[in-house]
Amino acid sequence: MALNNLASLLKATNRLAETEPLMRRALTIDEAAYGPDHPHVAIRLNNLALLLQATNRLAEAEPLMRRALTIDQAAYGPEHPKVAIRLNNLAQLLQATNRLAEAEPLMRRALAIAEKALGADHPNTQTYQLNYALLKAASATQDAE
Repeated sequence: MALNNLASLLKATNRLAETEPLMRRALTIDEAAYGPDHPHVAIRLNNLALLLQATNRLAEAEPLMRRALTIDQAAYGPEHPKVAIRLNNLAQLLQATNRLAEAEPLMRRALAIAEKALGADHPNTQTYQLNYALLKAASATQDAE
């Protein structure tokens, strides 16, 4: 946990090159301590994937995000708010790689989960609503070209 917290601090201060080794080490430790399919591992995978996305290493980030999603779906069930977070993150990554048709159902599902579990006024739900609207606008622009 301390490694992850330090890595998060370094990331927040834009010291990304220093962040990655700490995140990878935290992931390795959690995999050894909890096993490869534990929700703590999903958190570490997600954090590392977001870092890779921030450094434009999208192809490296995608399998980590997909693995985190698989772990959380198995651990919490397909309609849990943590699953919505993973779906949103993966959809954002797919959108960044211009795979809008793949991103849209994931974003729609994240929004549906959040609306049902958290309600329309929850900040996460509102974030997903905005992300979905932006995705739809990007799709419409792409279709018009």
